Amino acid sequence: MPSASSTSSPLRPPDRVPSDRAPSDPVPSDGGPAGPGALERGVLGTVDIVFFVVAAAAPLTVMAGVAPFAIAFGGIGTPAAYLVTGVVLALFAVGFTAMTAHIRNAGAFYAYVTRGLGRPAGLGAALLAVLSYNAIQIGMFGAFGFFARTTAADLFGLDLPWPVWALAGVGVVWFLGFRSIDLGAKVLGALLVAETGILLLLAVAVLVRGGAHGLSLSSFAPQQVFSGGMGGVLGLSFAAFIGFEATAIYREEARRPQRTVPRATFAAIAFLCLFYTFITWMIVQAFGDAGAVAAATADPAGMFFTAMTDYVGGWATDVQRVLIVTSLLAALLAFHNTITRYGYALAAEQAAPAALGRIHPRHGSPWIGGIVQSVLAAVSVVVAALIGADPYDRFFLWANSPGVVGILVLQALAGLAVFVFFRRNRAAAASAGVFRTAVAPLAATVLLCGATVLVVWRLDLFTGAGPSVNWPLVATVPVVFLTGVGIALRLRARRPEVYARLGTTGADTD
Repeated sequence: MPSASSTSSPLRPPDRVPSDRAPSDPVPSDGGPAGPGALERGVLGTVDIVFFVVAAAAPLTVMAGVAPFAIAFGGIGTPAAYLVTGVVLALFAVGFTAMTAHIRNAGAFYAYVTRGLGRPAGLGAALLAVLSYNAIQIGMFGAFGFFARTTAADLFGLDLPWPVWALAGVGVVWFLGFRSIDLGAKVLGALLVAETGILLLLAVAVLVRGGAHGLSLSSFAPQQVFSGGMGGVLGLSFAAFIGFEATAIYREEARRPQRTVPRATFAAIAFLCLFYTFITWMIVQAFGDAGAVAAATADPAGMFFTAMTDYVGGWATDVQRVLIVTSLLAALLAFHNTITRYGYALAAEQAAPAALGRIHPRHGSPWIGGIVQSVLAAVSVVVAALIGADPYDRFFLWANSPGVVGILVLQALAGLAVFVFFRRNRAAAASAGVFRTAVAPLAATVLLCGATVLVVWRLDLFTGAGPSVNWPLVATVPVVFLTGVGIALRLRARRPEVYARLGTTGADTD
């Protein structure tokens, strides 16, 4: 079978060292039939892509597993933190989507950074994206194994070691990723509706009963929003949105991508922003302004389960426990698809082994990349089990932390790339408007840099560890990025024809 790189016309080797900048001409086509070795074309609509990226955020797991810690640390103003985060990311999306018409491939951060900041920065972003998404996805198998084990043991009397559940999850994710992307969208859609539905059921019950002491808007009062602990809470809230930016990953498989990708991006941000804000406000109301912080501090892991039992019933608590497991499964599948499509985009430009770009002739999936990613996840689970790492406190939280920092850095780089790209392409900037091409991306870049600093500053909230653990975890981010820059410079010197391809392969052209 031909590799993905065979879907594009080979570039003539340049007579001189190519420019660091990627071509900036707009993409002339908005889709087309897939050639041999290409991903499926035109199979995903806006709703399908929203399911993928929102599922990656794992809303139920974020609310039940992380929001109580945010409330314990930041107080009842926590709902406002999610609202502020949504506004900042909407600013980012303004520039991100304005550049959609000028992006050729499914490389997302890689493609954006390459076209805005040049090929070395682009390849650095690609390696950082691969590291970050793998760290998040592989670490999540620890959480999946932990929650699957406790839920199966408590509800069904089936007590198996967590690695067994984690490896079973690896197999399920591989199978769904191997099959058609359309099947994956349907599965994610069903799981996402279920996990958000159970939280909305709790919220409606709290509303109907008027909360613990009547409904209050104190969570949005200035004295709560600007309290001392909100800096760390903002770091947690930005981490809760991780995954929304992957809308661009599905460009090649989307119907009318120049319209579908922007719509899906804004829809995903809007949903997560409003959903997180509403649900955290409701959980505060469930315990009351005075009791919420005490409940979150005393039993953060059980806060949502206690509220569900009190307001809905024990049966709903049991359902919620099962849905946390399926929520993690949905997130694992979404990240798996993101990782394999990064491999596909890099293989198409000969920046990664050609096997990663091979497409299954029947299912239209990057199946070799799926196998590689699944084997890496399985090996990581086995190693974690052999060294006795706690599946949640060590494997999950420690592996996820550099991934969260890496994604925030990539978002800031992408925002800067949009700003620089349009400064170099005045005609495109004039047609899109100064707000979309300058004000919004520059403001988003500054704010995302601030968010990254907040996360690094309070990384102990993510890891539960001290500087001896946190600093090495953070250090992997610049090391990997600079490694990618170094590889790009080496390609420019030794393989200029490969260097010239970076950021140029067209997903929208045969």
